[in-house]
Amino acid sequence: MNYYKYIIIGNSAGGIGAIEAIREVDKTNEIAVISDEPYSAYSRPLISYLLAEKIKLDDIYLRVPNFYEDNGVATFFGTQATNIDFNEKKVTLDNGKKLYYEKLLLATGGTPFVPNMPGLDKTGVFRGFNTLDTTLELQKTISEKKGRAVILGGGLIGLKAAEALRMKGLEVTVVELLDRLMPLVIDQPASQWVETVLENQDIKIITGNTISEITGSFSNPNEVGGVVLKDGTTIRCDIVVIAIGVRPRIELVRESEVEVNRGILVNKKMETSVPNVFACGDCAEVYDFIMDSFRLTPLWPTAFVGGRIAGFNMAGDCKEYYWGTSMNSTTFFGFPIISAGIINLSDEEKSDYEILSQNTESFYKSIILKDNKIMGFVLANEIDRAGIFLGLMRNKIDVSEFKDDLLSEDFGLIHLSDQVRNDLLAKENLSCMT
Repeated sequence: MNYYKYIIIGNSAGGIGAIEAIREVDKTNEIAVISDEPYSAYSRPLISYLLAEKIKLDDIYLRVPNFYEDNGVATFFGTQATNIDFNEKKVTLDNGKKLYYEKLLLATGGTPFVPNMPGLDKTGVFRGFNTLDTTLELQKTISEKKGRAVILGGGLIGLKAAEALRMKGLEVTVVELLDRLMPLVIDQPASQWVETVLENQDIKIITGNTISEITGSFSNPNEVGGVVLKDGTTIRCDIVVIAIGVRPRIELVRESEVEVNRGILVNKKMETSVPNVFACGDCAEVYDFIMDSFRLTPLWPTAFVGGRIAGFNMAGDCKEYYWGTSMNSTTFFGFPIISAGIINLSDEEKSDYEILSQNTESFYKSIILKDNKIMGFVLANEIDRAGIFLGLMRNKIDVSEFKDDLLSEDFGLIHLSDQVRNDLLAKENLSCMT
């Protein structure tokens, strides 16, 4: 019988976090990892840098080549879990093999959302930009002298794809359905900063529009030749990247005993509604300390920490996930942006919050407060204090005594009272807060 005490379905950040946590507690019992990709775990946030040739292929992997062997992990790569029998504690793979477990972690991640439109089957259409295979195929396509690209989606994934393709010398157009870029991650002023940075690199931005059809080329109707937008505008191109967003991969459990909403429901121990079954990462709705509720937070750090919490609990070391919220950090052509917590407020909500902001010729800062506690922030091109703001936010520190200094150029730990500093030092690693 193919029995493993721990089976992990998924081999990205959550799976790696779980393996390492399990091995900190349990050095000997069997672990198996199942992944439909044939690769060792790699960093999805780095694929745009691989495409732009800012890093080499070997640099994208999260751990050394012998990581699985050194940790006593059996790998089932390039194969897919097709069924889970929670009564028999059995996972069936697409090759017919059956694996049995005592503890199971669902770290299945997300899958790109692709709207239905004519032309999706043409050569040169890439359905998502979140896998190594997509990146390698894009590299091959670019090497065949494809010179124009349209990106559908002005979120973080789409804009990183646009940046990488522009760095490779392609003419790039970004099409976003909403009225501005990165609407879920940053606020309107920061979005304008990003748009300016991209346009200065000759990336064309089209907002309030979308693609209605992908058309073929004159020489070969089966290859991408252009797109038609909803308003009738046509754009000639050789490549179309669909980067609207991702949906939780919950097909394995959608009709099962595991409770799901938009994603798999878990508690702070990352336990699902089925005993001995855990979930983490993009497929799970995890605790958000700002919202004080459970929701989808499809972020690499969230997946990794969630995997560690799940791994510890699977191995019998009780721990809870409590620190996560929406947090994003990225750069576009050397222009850095960090955001966390609540970013955008409706007109009705604004009366309940206080907004501190600075928008100068060289940087933008915004901090959202409620009851003198930081609930969210956006920093653009001046990000040095992000660690302190996050620590204050995470520990729900009353900032009233130094609120007027939060946006000052030299704001730091020196502005905090001894009591506040002691509270943070007791709870946080301040190595990143200087």
